[in-house]
Amino acid sequence: MRFPVCNRDHDALEVMWALTSTRARPGGGIRHDAGVTADHQNMRWIGLLGGMSIESSIGYERIITDEIRQRRGGTSSPRLVHLAVDFAEIEAMQEQGDWETAGRVMADGARRLEAAGAEVIVLCTNTMHRLANEITDAITVPFLHLADATADAVITAGVETVALLGTRYTMEQAFYRERLEAKGLTVLIPDEPDRTTVHDVIYDELVRGIIEPNSASRYREIAARMVDRGAEGVIAGCTEIELLLQPSDVAVPYFPTTRLHALAAVEFALN
Repeated sequence: MRFPVCNRDHDALEVMWALTSTRARPGGGIRHDAGVTADHQNMRWIGLLGGMSIESSIGYERIITDEIRQRRGGTSSPRLVHLAVDFAEIEAMQEQGDWETAGRVMADGARRLEAAGAEVIVLCTNTMHRLANEITDAITVPFLHLADATADAVITAGVETVALLGTRYTMEQAFYRERLEAKGLTVLIPDEPDRTTVHDVIYDELVRGIIEPNSASRYREIAARMVDRGAEGVIAGCTEIELLLQPSDVAVPYFPTTRLHALAAVEFALN
């Protein structure tokens, strides 16, 4: 089912529904309890705000689905509502520094997810957590912040100093780094030209589904240089980096943010 979006700022939004066992509620809205068991009703609906890029959003769906199936057994699958935006439009807003318009798009998407029945909102991108406040101001359901899930994993691992790899926005701007530092972590980012390499590989290759062995080698070298600078762990602070850099590629603990965030969503849904 696709809903038209009339506001020009929100032309990017496309709603992809995965609402099973639902029926219309008299007077509007959606009811999720038709024809399901009491046990299944205990699973909350997860709202994924994705498409930034779709490569990582697909990863979220796969991780959540696999984890739900493993924990509940049988043919169980997650209750998901997935709304994807057109990343080309979001990328243009990022490049132009038009975070105000991007914030309206994120807020609108989150509201649509809540209206569809989502009981928690998961933003499937590190960079767009720059606009977390715009999202939380627009909804009444919980918002699972990716940096919090990541910081919790780093602290649990006993790591205090971490390297943060991600887009230039995530590495250079304060919104993500300060969230980690507020948890008591020391955050290192690559020097140039490594910082540009990390950013360019994300936008020129990974968000397009391109995996280049040479880029993987460059990422491994960058991670090694960060370890030499004192990093005790490496955060894959862009949800696409996990497509390229694996735990075996890093000599210290590796924190894949897509997986950590997706598992936090599963914990919320089941508990």
